[in-house]
Amino acid sequence: MADYAFYTETYLGGSIPEADFPRLAKRSGEQLSRYKRIYTVTAPNADSEDMAICAMADALYYYELAQNGGLVTSSSIGSVSSSQKTEGVDISQKAQSKELYRCACLYLDIYRGVG
Repeated sequence: MADYAFYTETYLGGSIPEADFPRLAKRSGEQLSRYKRIYTVTAPNADSEDMAICAMADALYYYELAQNGGLVTSSSIGSVSSSQKTEGVDISQKAQSKELYRCACLYLDIYRGVG
């Protein structure tokens, strides 16, 4: 499974703090295992599964931010100003599932048909 060094050096991610990455990568790996149980999943490259896990972890982190206080849309240092947005962002379970699947499909071939 992908570690934080892989996330920052190979995937080139930078949004997830190091302390949060193991938890999010574990949840992403569990989702990938679910896909493997119910679909035909093939990895075109040696790093494809780890790249998919990193992409799904980024999505999970985004949803956690949206659920826990919103996403910062603007910020200012002088006179300390900040704006957050939660309305208009679909954080439903269905939207999250769809996004995780989309992230996995960026790096993996997932066949959902009858075979």
